[in-house]
Amino acid sequence: MSWISVAAIYFIIWWLVLFATLPFSLKTQDDEGETVLGTVSSAPQGPHMLRAVLRTTVVSLLIFGALYILTKVVGLGIDDIPRFIPEYN
Repeated sequence: MSWISVAAIYFIIWWLVLFATLPFSLKTQDDEGETVLGTVSSAPQGPHMLRAVLRTTVVSLLIFGALYILTKVVGLGIDDIPRFIPEYN
């Protein structure tokens, strides 16, 4: 796997994990009871993107590491998927 492929796969995993984990630990203005004039009550209370980016990076590294181990060390690939799905006759 070339470094461009590694970067592309990690980039895709990172964005998917970002949108999956973005709502975690989010406090809205409605939760805090202090709605700023001109904003909706579901808007975030304060900045939380740094924590979200750090959490996303750690989770993405874990997922990419597992994927790398499964493909390079164990040797599994796309062609091995039918082995995991049982046949029902």
